[in-house]
Amino acid sequence: MNTEKLLLHSCCAPCSVSCVEQLRKENIEPCLFWYNHNIHPYTEYKNRFITLNIFADNNNLNLHSIDEYNLQIFLKEIYPKKEERCKNCYKIRLEKTASFASKEGFTAFSTSLFISPYQDHEEIKRIGEELAALYNIDFYYKDFRLYFNESQQIARSKEMYMQKYCGCIFSEEERYAKNI
Repeated sequence: MNTEKLLLHSCCAPCSVSCVEQLRKENIEPCLFWYNHNIHPYTEYKNRFITLNIFADNNNLNLHSIDEYNLQIFLKEIYPKKEERCKNCYKIRLEKTASFASKEGFTAFSTSLFISPYQDHEEIKRIGEELAALYNIDFYYKDFRLYFNESQQIARSKEMYMQKYCGCIFSEEERYAKNI
């Protein structure tokens, strides 16, 4: 696998912290990629994007972004099969990452979603490998879950914006409906 030029899809700064640290320990210098049209509402989207920009600047990381907030498009993409929303969301974001990586001369791509114990690693990995073949680029899988708590602690210590849910309006509802 050629990880000389790795594009790391970044869902947020807190999840990216330890992913970047671990990749650098493997002598892989990632470039970050922001495409997260799934994050809602707009204030949440902006808070996460601003925080990732600050993280990239503070850690000498290149950040490429497709800054597209559009709730209507996101809802059209995941409906009518709401129960498959996570799978569809993974595919949409990873396809944008793979396409960008391929066009821009990267040798591999991956995602910070692999740090989360709440994400479906096997599904993300399957989609990533499928897209790697489609775009003729390597897909780098690493289980970063071991570093999840550490990444969260570092983010808190640096006073990064910390989200309370995955990103979409449905995950927000699931997170907060439990408390009502």
